[in-house]
Amino acid sequence: MSEITFHDLPLAEPLHRALGEHDYQTPSPIQAQAIPVILEGRDLLGSAQTGTGKTAAFALPILHRIHTQPRELESKEVRALVLVPTRELAVQVDRSFEKYGAYIDFRALVVYGGVGFETQVKTLKKGVDVLVATPGRLLDLHGQGCVDLSNVKVLVLDEADRMLDMGFLPDMRRIISLLPKERQTLFLSATLGHSVQSLAKSILNDPVTVSVNPPSSTAEKIEQQVLFVRSNDKAELLAHLLKQMEEEDEAQLMLVFSRTKHGAERLVKKLHKAGIKADAIHGDRTQGAREKALDKFRAGEIKVLVATDVAARGIDVKGITHVVNYDFPNQPESYVHRIGRTARAGEEGEAITFCSDEDMNVLWDVEKMIRQPINIIKDHPYHCTDLEDLHLGRREALKKIVKQERPRRRNRGGGPVRVRKAF
Repeated sequence: MSEITFHDLPLAEPLHRALGEHDYQTPSPIQAQAIPVILEGRDLLGSAQTGTGKTAAFALPILHRIHTQPRELESKEVRALVLVPTRELAVQVDRSFEKYGAYIDFRALVVYGGVGFETQVKTLKKGVDVLVATPGRLLDLHGQGCVDLSNVKVLVLDEADRMLDMGFLPDMRRIISLLPKERQTLFLSATLGHSVQSLAKSILNDPVTVSVNPPSSTAEKIEQQVLFVRSNDKAELLAHLLKQMEEEDEAQLMLVFSRTKHGAERLVKKLHKAGIKADAIHGDRTQGAREKALDKFRAGEIKVLVATDVAARGIDVKGITHVVNYDFPNQPESYVHRIGRTARAGEEGEAITFCSDEDMNVLWDVEKMIRQPINIIKDHPYHCTDLEDLHLGRREALKKIVKQERPRRRNRGGGPVRVRKAF
């Protein structure tokens, strides 16, 4: 069977023209599966990691609908609403609509907190075809009577799991109560945990489920490494690795994850003292400062960007060669989302994780989830042998347990059960 192309999808000619200009030829799995479903008007429950092309999966059908069903907008009206968790993702999604809809006559607006209301209110007064919004700012605008959601035809919940993690559930339910019941709803999430599925079930009508890249999968071209190090030595280790790359003349664009906003700022200061250009993005920085840092990172003016999980959601930067888990994520699923920032679009990448004594249990959970051991790197001046020995001991203990259980376990039919290896 031949591979599907964008030309095989029944999208309007102006969309094909824009896709051709950007050399989009073969849709990603989420695009190939979701676009026909959305074009049919069905509700969608989509599970896909960041970087799989899900924005185009919903933006292209929405733009197709706007182009093929043109009409005059009423004051304050919204035809399609896209809810996102962060400002960065809101800007990214808005840019995608602009890119794909370059030859379509439509009006779009992005709204988020941290900036003035005046321009947003002025545009909303004319009505918009597509509104990309964070929940808090949207409710503020609605409370002031600046937007009418009673005629929304398509609702998109993008990164729904992250919105729940950030405590937006009450806001999301409030917004959904303001929408008409007769609408198309597209529910997209990187993970499908119990709370996510519960929300999806309550708002979707006979949805089609599309799932690609399950949460436990990791990109094949990502070289994963773990470095055992004491907490107090992590900043020096990061500086050591960066200087080593510089000496080897290795081009790199490194995204570093910090667990907290204050930790991100402290790390940037330490890197500056070591003579390394870096910047940070997190919730306490202004929108202008965050966008400026991202622009410098995209342009290669700085090679290191330190980010918290929340701020990093929605970052779309090509050519990230290294992802560093400076602080281990709290949840093993977050590990997969983080390292998925590299090795995109067929490129190769490296994921480097610093593991201190407080991270041992999470490392153990990550290896069990991805069902493979992460390569241990000892060749650095801050290697902690005690932590390595502890982790290797756990690996060996699990192998013995699996080996002992295998012959004893039986299925209902009486035959032996094959025990899947942890990794």
